[in-house]
Amino acid sequence: MTLARPVDPIDVDDYTLRRHLEDAHIPSLLPTLAHITGDLSLLREDLRAQFASLMQPQGGLGPQQIEEAKILALEVLGHFRDGGCKVAPYPSRAALRQIVQYMAGGPSIDDYMPMMDEELALTGDDRRAPAWRKVEVAPEREFKVALIGAGMSGIVTAYRLRQAGVAIVVFEKNRDIGGTWYENTYPGCRVDIANHYYSYSFAQRDWPQWHSTQVELERYFSECVEEFGIRPDIQFSTEVLSAVFDDQTANWTVTVRRPDGKEETQEFQAVVSALGQLNQPFVPDIEGQSSFSGTAFHSARWNHDVNLESKRVAVIGTGCSAVQFAPIVAAQAAHLTVFQRTPNWMRPDPNYHGDVPEGFQWLLRHVPHYRQWYRFYLFWSTAETFRPAADVEPGWDRPGSVGPANEAVRQMLTEAMAAQYEDRPDLLDKVLPGYPPISKRLIVDGGHWGAMLKQDDVDLVTETISRIVPEGVVTSDGVVHPVDVIIYGTGFQASRFLTPVRVIGRDGVDLHEIWHDDDARAYLGLTVPGFPNFLMIYGPNTNLVVSGSITLFSECAANYVADYVHKVLGAGVRALDLRPEIHSEFNRRIDEANERMVWAVSRVNSWYKNSQGRSTQNWPFALLEYWRLTRNVDPSQYEAI
Repeated sequence: MTLARPVDPIDVDDYTLRRHLEDAHIPSLLPTLAHITGDLSLLREDLRAQFASLMQPQGGLGPQQIEEAKILALEVLGHFRDGGCKVAPYPSRAALRQIVQYMAGGPSIDDYMPMMDEELALTGDDRRAPAWRKVEVAPEREFKVALIGAGMSGIVTAYRLRQAGVAIVVFEKNRDIGGTWYENTYPGCRVDIANHYYSYSFAQRDWPQWHSTQVELERYFSECVEEFGIRPDIQFSTEVLSAVFDDQTANWTVTVRRPDGKEETQEFQAVVSALGQLNQPFVPDIEGQSSFSGTAFHSARWNHDVNLESKRVAVIGTGCSAVQFAPIVAAQAAHLTVFQRTPNWMRPDPNYHGDVPEGFQWLLRHVPHYRQWYRFYLFWSTAETFRPAADVEPGWDRPGSVGPANEAVRQMLTEAMAAQYEDRPDLLDKVLPGYPPISKRLIVDGGHWGAMLKQDDVDLVTETISRIVPEGVVTSDGVVHPVDVIIYGTGFQASRFLTPVRVIGRDGVDLHEIWHDDDARAYLGLTVPGFPNFLMIYGPNTNLVVSGSITLFSECAANYVADYVHKVLGAGVRALDLRPEIHSEFNRRIDEANERMVWAVSRVNSWYKNSQGRSTQNWPFALLEYWRLTRNVDPSQYEAI
């Protein structure tokens, strides 16, 4: 499953090869061919992707360009095959830069080259593996780390620490690994980031679909745990209740609840939380909820014992989860009523539910480095290319957008949604947002949502819910909507970081009191003054809105955690405590930058903001800056204790 696995040789005839090329992704294939042959003339400007549209396949290349590129690829791969599939020497720095620049286009890629060299991992090795080992740094010292959570972030962090030879214990409240991909088992659950990018850079695999289902993702992370050898370090069905720092010993006492309900404590030298931001379901407080005579549950706690056949079902919420499960519910229920508080911008993607075609799978397995270059294409096209659309342009006065790039996205999405509802203008009036795109998370839609809303047995209600009564839901217009089942697709308590774990730092200070419950702040989302040797993955202000896959951020954060432990051990100190001025200055920059982003200036409701209206979730800078800041721990930013 690693990038280092051998690629099978090309052993098919030209006819079969051409057939496989019908499924090729051209914008990443030509750079791959230039790489493996050393022929940079293959980087033809007339065949270069433009990233002109989020919804244009093949990077905006036209049919004639695609056909010409396939003919060229057939010739090159035929010669490559006939020559024994010998890959050219590793490209020089100048050649690698030329290939990356060709794919990225636009401004100079120079600043990104160190990050891309690491992310691409063209040599096949794990470039982010720790370069140190505890046995070499502090062989006699006892140092054990507690990790909270065995989801995507917890797994990679555990793996990095184990690679360095650090003793770990992972506490997972569920019966198995996966985090959000274990808990969210609602029908239709799948990732909305392309899976060839939503996966560890050092642990790639073949994906059956472009956007894999919950079952497939849970399987992937389970395979990772086995391959990484960290399953024995995980204690399942064990919930962490608290972590308390001892000022005298500089150790942490972690209290857990075991499967039998008994509580016990263990002592650690460091604690890392990998609870993330989206783990506590949010159910709105609606008058009369307890009076409902039917069944009600949240999508993140799906009740699989409830048979929806012939039932009248209400779905409250129209966010990412609801858009995935509601069409399936509609196919089962006698009638579905969808209650929409705020319409969402939909980004149509015809491949959202699609299988990865056989030809593309074959090319990934037989063309060296194609997998890495395709991953880079996904990174660049969904991250840095799209990020300016979230920037607020000073003086911009066009309604419904905040700048030229944002306006271009608004027009593009409006046209796509208008085409989908061309035969139902009454629905379009209800589902088309009036606020700027990217104020809330864009929802990827394969066409199922619009088709569902057009069904005769589905109603979209936009009146405000006033209360719930035994027989159903009452809206502000006085209408009673009779239902047998209520499903809340209302998201998570994203601003309540670390809930429900109690964290007590130096001098008995409670972290949740510092954060005033939902106003969480941290340096790099990782650490807080007064809480030595306590770190977080996917902490405050590390959520990505338009900048690609969160797995990259988790890998960066895991690198920082490993280096943090290295610095503690190498310096021979008990712990490191972040200096308050570093924390304050960083959060000042975060707040200022977020105020220049569309999600801050838009008044639409969003989980991106806490109860005070501040964005406690989003990272407002480029991916590159987080990568740079998490490369190494700067000891001068910390007080040694």
